[in-house]
Amino acid sequence: MNELAKRWLIFAEDDLKMAKLALTAGIYNQVCFHAQQCAEKALKALSAEQGGAPPKTHKLIDLLSSIRNPQIAALRQALQLLDRFYMTTRYPDTLPGSLPEGLPIEADAQSALQTAQRVIEVVRDALQ
Repeated sequence: MNELAKRWLIFAEDDLKMAKLALTAGIYNQVCFHAQQCAEKALKALSAEQGGAPPKTHKLIDLLSSIRNPQIAALRQALQLLDRFYMTTRYPDTLPGSLPEGLPIEADAQSALQTAQRVIEVVRDALQ
């Protein structure tokens, strides 16, 4: 694994840890945000390994298009769900109307965390 990919993966792993900590504290919007960030940084690690600087975007679906990996491609639908949490869980002025159901609940947080864990597992396997 190249140095740039390694650095992205370390940051992804830190976001996964933060998501888990936020879950134990019941801060579900932060679980969802850090799960999205974990997936974003993991995808950027894989992108860096496959050919240089990752695209400067927070959209997981955009990152997906720069990666050649069928296991990651199979997670497209789950990544689309995580994408909806980037802005809406981070900034209070984007909340009204952003998520029709309001702030994320525990089930959203659990689902986001599971997706992030799956993404980082697939990326770790691909980087070995």
